[in-house]
Order: sequence, then C-alpha cells, then structure tokens
Amino acid sequence: MGLATESQFHVLAVDDSIIDRKLIERLLKTSSYQVTTVDSGSKALEFLGLNEDKHRDPNQLSFSPNNHQQEVEVNLIITDYCMPGMTGYDLLKKVKESSSLRNIPVVIMSSENVPSRINRCLEEGAEEFFLKPVRLCDVNKLKPHMMKTKCKENQDNQENPEEDVQPQPQQQQQSNNNKRKAMEEGLSPDRTRPRFGGGLTVASN
Repeated sequence: MGLATESQFHVLAVDDSIIDRKLIERLLKTSSYQVTTVDSGSKALEFLGLNEDKHRDPNQLSFSPNNHQQEVEVNLIITDYCMPGMTGYDLLKKVKESSSLRNIPVVIMSSENVPSRINRCLEEGAEEFFLKPVRLCDVNKLKPHMMKTKCKENQDNQENPEEDVQPQPQQQQQSNNNKRKAMEEGLSPDRTRPRFGGGLTVASN
C-alpha cells in the first residue's frame, strides 16, 4: 500500500554525467518514484515549462516527448551542482524565482564537499545537499519534502476560492461610484428643472 502512494511522486533528475544519471534513476525507481532524467539545467527548465530559448527544437530534448509539463506534475528536483552552462545552483535560483515552481523542493548533489557551496545552496532554498555517490539512505530523505509540498498544495487549493472572491469589493466600489455619479448628474438642477416644468404644463392642459 505504501508503494502505491510513493509511485505518485514524480522526481526530475538533472545530471550531465550519464553514469550518475543512471545511478540516481535506479535509486529513485527502487524507491518506487516516477523518474524523468535530463542532462542539463536548461532542459530541466524546458520540461518544467520555463523555456529559456523558445526557438529550440523540442525534438532535441533528452526526455520522452510524451512527458509534457502540462500533464506531468514534478514533486521534487534533484540536480548535480557542477554542470556546463547552467549549474545546479543556477537552476535552483531559477526555480525559486518562479512563482509557479518555487514550491517544488530542490535537492543538490555534488562529488565535492565544499562547505561554502553547500551553505549557499541551502540559503537559496535547497532542501538537502547530498555528496556523491548518492545512496539509498539519501533517497529515503526525499519523501518528507515531497509530502510537505503536497500538504501545502492542498492548503493553497482550499484557499483559492477565497482569492477569487477578493476582487469583488473593488468592482462593487466602482459600481457604487458610477451610481453616485449618475445620481448627481440626474439631480443636477439644469437637467431636472426643464423636464419637471414640462411635465407640469402637460398636466395642466
């Protein structure tokens, strides 16, 4: 039964090394997670829907074309730190700067134990920093972060209807202003007197 719930979690793994990518994919699948792997930060952003380069050919992506970001929800991103072009730290910043993605937990992994680098990533919002080679006990730490995000999403969904109602007072205020203006115009002496006077003459005849 536990496996059924875990298989609902989808992890995006980002690593330019095919060996490390295969290793993390195997560990995640052993833990019954759905896995999508890409070999660069820019491809990860494309998969997530943050297209850095909109003119790129989608056929060049290394993940399966069936996995469109509209259909697949990503529950966690695990990324290598040292990658050409866009580092794991750069990818982390892009995700946390995006209003639609910032709630996705990001885990950084690196073969180098550099305390300043680890601290910088954690300060930027990374949930964990794993040293390579990543082990099964590391992967076991991922689930609580995904569970936390699921709970947060459910809360947000419950709050959304209230957010939809909020703009109405402003609209109401506008319509009240319009009514007031119409009343003031309607009561203006220049407009009412001739009409009122005309009504009296008709009545007297």
